[in-house]
Amino acid sequence: MIRFFILLSLSLILTCKNKPSETLKDTQQGAFSESLLKKFRYTENNDAAIISVHRGGSKLIGYPENCLETLKYVNDSISAIFEIDVSKTSDDVLVLMHDKTLERTTTGINALIDYSFQELQGLNLVDDFGNETNFKIPKFVDVLRWAVDNEVILTVDTKRGVDITKIIAMIEQEKAVGVAIIITYNVAQALQVFELNPNLLLSVSARNLEELNRLMDSDIPTQNMLAFTGTRLSPILFYEKLHELGVKIILGTLGNLDKMAAAKGDSLYMNWRKMGVDVIATDRPFEAARVLSYSEHHQIESLY
Repeated sequence: MIRFFILLSLSLILTCKNKPSETLKDTQQGAFSESLLKKFRYTENNDAAIISVHRGGSKLIGYPENCLETLKYVNDSISAIFEIDVSKTSDDVLVLMHDKTLERTTTGINALIDYSFQELQGLNLVDDFGNETNFKIPKFVDVLRWAVDNEVILTVDTKRGVDITKIIAMIEQEKAVGVAIIITYNVAQALQVFELNPNLLLSVSARNLEELNRLMDSDIPTQNMLAFTGTRLSPILFYEKLHELGVKIILGTLGNLDKMAAAKGDSLYMNWRKMGVDVIATDRPFEAARVLSYSEHHQIESLY
């Protein structure tokens, strides 16, 4: 009987010892996700503009898109968040890849889905100028772990054919809710993600009043929204409306607007910022960051 009570006491001590650490981990994860929602909540404090690096870094000599080494390289150089594309292999491994086929970004051919992850490791990634590198197609889980360890924010684009529930499950498994923004393209998809995990920040499509009204009629709180307003400039009144709702704005300058800035001057990035754009999603992150960082740092200094 005495032995029974000793064993019972030890069991209770071990149980009590384990519970606080689990609770602390959950609390830390919850606080981390709340800080992400807070970071992307619009206020009138005029926070610094955020650079979103399209495809994790494209049009960089020697550094392919959707490549972990490219993410590290850009992150060591500027302050930014990173848009990445998640696809899957024939054996259901989630990897970073934008295209359905391999020709443009790797030394392989044919469809990604035709290869197992192990088979893909025999290929090398190629940069946007056709230069072969020694870098390999990365697993999504490895990129998540790097992002969590370095507190780097990712915006995750789920490619066609990939079950978004598996992406959410992996984000939760790796305690990455606080560094992951989920890209959605319509209200139904946004609702699906919100119902799977209401602590996630969603990039929602709000290119006009009609799309915004649909979002407002949904059950998704505005605190969970980052409004992607498209790849064209919107009226300033529309940006002001989003800000009134507490929603920050992400503009895709990738494509024509980036080309315009390259031709007419990088100061255009600051002009778009002054219109109300909070996040600039670009293929020219270094140029945009140079202008925005200098201009906004200069503005802060001039206040004193």
